[in-house]
Amino acid sequence: MGFVVDAIVLYALLACSLNYFVGRLVSFFCAAYVTWFINRRFTFAADESRSAFREWANYMAAMSVGGLVNFAAYYTVMSVFTDGKLRPLLAVAAGSIAGMIVNFVSAKMWVFRQQWDRHPNI
Repeated sequence: MGFVVDAIVLYALLACSLNYFVGRLVSFFCAAYVTWFINRRFTFAADESRSAFREWANYMAAMSVGGLVNFAAYYTVMSVFTDGKLRPLLAVAAGSIAGMIVNFVSAKMWVFRQQWDRHPNI
């Protein structure tokens, strides 16, 4: 779902004449918000007694590490391929795949650790 949001927001911003890298920064944060929400509600069965804002801030900090990996892959694809309407989509896909493992592990081990410890079969 994060990939879909990322791609849609990026293409919308490109249509508004934002450049590929500023648009990608905005689209990444939109996708990270959506994945936090999904993870909080479904994947990690959030503890409603915890501060949602603090959890979101921790999640965004954790996603920043994967985000750097994600953006590096995006930049590489955008630099190697110089033309085509699918170039940003391919770059977002490469970035999403590159950052996905880092992001999942950091969410599991840090942001949602207490929920994971209580529900290890999730």
